[in-house]
Amino acid sequence: MNDKQLSLRLERVASYLYHFKRIADIGSDHGYLPCYLALRCPGLTAIAGELNEGPYQSACAQVSRSGLSDAVEVRKGNGLEVLKSDDKVEAIAIAGMGGPLIASILEEGKTKLRGVQTLVLQPNIAAHAVREWLSHHEFSISAEEIIEEDGKIYEIIVAVPEKGTPSLTEADLLLGPILRREQGSAFQKKWRREQQSWLQVLEELKKGKQTKEMSDKQRKLERKLQLVKEALGE
Repeated sequence: MNDKQLSLRLERVASYLYHFKRIADIGSDHGYLPCYLALRCPGLTAIAGELNEGPYQSACAQVSRSGLSDAVEVRKGNGLEVLKSDDKVEAIAIAGMGGPLIASILEEGKTKLRGVQTLVLQPNIAAHAVREWLSHHEFSISAEEIIEEDGKIYEIIVAVPEKGTPSLTEADLLLGPILRREQGSAFQKKWRREQQSWLQVLEELKKGKQTKEMSDKQRKLERKLQLVKEALGE
């Protein structure tokens, strides 16, 4: 992977950003995504935010190698704190992290989201945490994708600000309001895997001492299994 060829996962993230002129990639790692976009989209400028020194230096080096110092600015900082009020960022990408971490980044930096037209979020796990945050902060999910790459399954969530956004149902939060309607092969594969994993956990819980905590875990797992079965028509 480099500035000219991304992984399938990042290519799909990039596909939602082409028509913007000013973007930010938070947790940019090597800076491949903003460089890729800047090379393909004349006039696009980007901010690459990175917290850790190693990836920050890697992103700086990548921007220099790509000859994009005028188009991509690498900033070191935690989450959305790298953004300034006069940046006028139109779209923000946060990819390759756990859902709870993405949700915490959005929560801690929510004042920086004013004026942002689109969020492109790619949680590696626990996508429901991202959907919960969006649902509670007047962001509507406008697109979702689920893809398989190198044996791993990834979800991509695209959201836009919208006043009075209807609350998502329990099934929508877990499975995705768009994904559960479309039900592609990656969707079915992911949730059949999850079913098997949860059933194994349930068996172990039933063998253990039945404390209140154990009973709560068991009840939550059984509810999730029920939602998945209903979605898959089982």
